[in-house]
Amino acid sequence: MQEVYEFLKACGVYYLATVENGQPRVRPFGTVDLFEGRLYIQTGKSKAVARQLKADPRIEISGMAGEKWIRLSAEAVLDERIEAQAHMLEAYPSLQDRYQPGDGNTEVYYLKNAVTSICSFTEPTKEIRF
Repeated sequence: MQEVYEFLKACGVYYLATVENGQPRVRPFGTVDLFEGRLYIQTGKSKAVARQLKADPRIEISGMAGEKWIRLSAEAVLDERIEAQAHMLEAYPSLQDRYQPGDGNTEVYYLKNAVTSICSFTEPTKEIRF
């Protein structure tokens, strides 16, 4: 999981895919955090992505860092604890003007049953599950 976290941090921006009424929805994301042995992402409750995750928590993530790319499939599980929100926002001070722990809008999700592939054209694919 640490390697996946570090790879996503190296990407800076990765792409998160959700599903809405059978239609894929993809958007750039930039938050990733490790908290209590789990990998987390963050969004706002008022955003369409939050509604999509509630309706269907299956996600896919793709991103590129250098000559390698990542593909990750998982289930996003909402963690409503203030501690998880605070930990995420401490890692991203630039978000603190829009989000605060316990504000009713901040949502953090940990990734469950993740299957990750780190790929390149010159090396064998590395699979990581958590």
